[in-house]
Amino acid sequence: MTTAPVALVSKCTIFPSEKSSLPDLKLSVSDLPMLSVHYIQKGCLFTRPPFPIPQLISLLKLSLSQTLTHFPPLAGRFVTDSDGYVYITCNDEGVDFVHATATHIFIRDVIGSIDVPDHVKEFFPLDRTVSYRGHFIPLLAVQVTELADGVFIGCAVNHSVTDGTSIWNFFNTFAEVSRGVKRIVRQPDFTRDSVLISNSVLKLPADGPEITFSGDAPLRERIFSFSRESILKLKAKTNNQKLSFDGEINIVELIAKQSNDHMKIKTETAEISSFQSLCALLWRAVTRARKFPPSKMTTFRMAVNCRHRLQPKLNPLYFGNAIQSIPIYASAGEVLSNDLYWCAEQLTKNVNAHDDVMVRKFVEDWEKDPRCFPLGNFDGAMLTMGSSPRFPMYDNDFGWGRPVAVRSGRANKFDGKISAFPGREGGGSVDLEVILSPETMEALESDPEFMQYVTVY
Repeated sequence: MTTAPVALVSKCTIFPSEKSSLPDLKLSVSDLPMLSVHYIQKGCLFTRPPFPIPQLISLLKLSLSQTLTHFPPLAGRFVTDSDGYVYITCNDEGVDFVHATATHIFIRDVIGSIDVPDHVKEFFPLDRTVSYRGHFIPLLAVQVTELADGVFIGCAVNHSVTDGTSIWNFFNTFAEVSRGVKRIVRQPDFTRDSVLISNSVLKLPADGPEITFSGDAPLRERIFSFSRESILKLKAKTNNQKLSFDGEINIVELIAKQSNDHMKIKTETAEISSFQSLCALLWRAVTRARKFPPSKMTTFRMAVNCRHRLQPKLNPLYFGNAIQSIPIYASAGEVLSNDLYWCAEQLTKNVNAHDDVMVRKFVEDWEKDPRCFPLGNFDGAMLTMGSSPRFPMYDNDFGWGRPVAVRSGRANKFDGKISAFPGREGGGSVDLEVILSPETMEALESDPEFMQYVTVY
């Protein structure tokens, strides 16, 4: 008889330290489609704190209670009124707090293997819970898992309440409160007065929507790391240019002296960014690995933040979902017969074109046909890029240092789901969390164009 990798020690409800005065918040046209997807699961791995675990648990419970006063929606529940509109009622019903233990697992067991080990999925609460369930259960759950030489702090947050920007603002604030910061500067904005708030009604089954992808398909999950130096080389390659040097200065010295914004890559055409270069590299490599015929249409789907794209702009700390998913199409033949620049240009053109007019068009199209977001890889030829290397995932010091690693749970994972994280060393480094079928992953790992840029630790 095998032992469960993670054992439950205790579970309780944490309430905000002060009562909420926020009115009900109507779900937007970016919130509502997420009712059919899983709670987002994100967390950070830390070294063991220099004080006893019971003291840590008490500290985090108190800090979470205080943090919830700045984020009242997270302690609320969904309500659907008689007209079919869904709201978050900030009723202080509280969130789940789970203390678990896995003291036979070491930090090296989490980050030392090629594939992300299965036991990482046990570090998160509310596993595979569909967001519609927020009508009946907490919208947030926090799990603290004690390891042999470390601690993992994982959150499961309802995806109809938050996107990545909102989640990491909460997580950062939770860490600040835990280490004793008294004045919270990055206060979330809960206003609901933009074009994203609609009078259209999303009709749902009586028992709620179901996820649109299989959660049982065989998959491999791996973190591919790209150093700052490697990404600069890739960006130069994509733009068909050589990195320019002053005199005899070498690349290591240059990286130490210059920020990415000041790195000059001169080109007569529009310059492709580092991140779009990385996306193009992945698009080509996965298309090659999937062994499609040239006529097969492929899709690269990117989530874009609409906060700064709308006019007037939303507050950068607008709390909720303010994302739209942009599909970019090209045949396998086009992706593989053209160079990196061509592929990256297709991505760049579509992202840059997603302005205020396009955001509003997406809203209008949804209002004509309100529906949940069809998440998945329906024709076997899709890649879906989520998260962002710009999110402050490593700016989470709970009182004894920054995270060793960032990981996610089982939620919303299917063949072709990619998440971008900042690299731990910062400076423009990026980690890609890549989910693929086993045979596609094996082919990707043997792809010389892709693997030459991957950093192996």
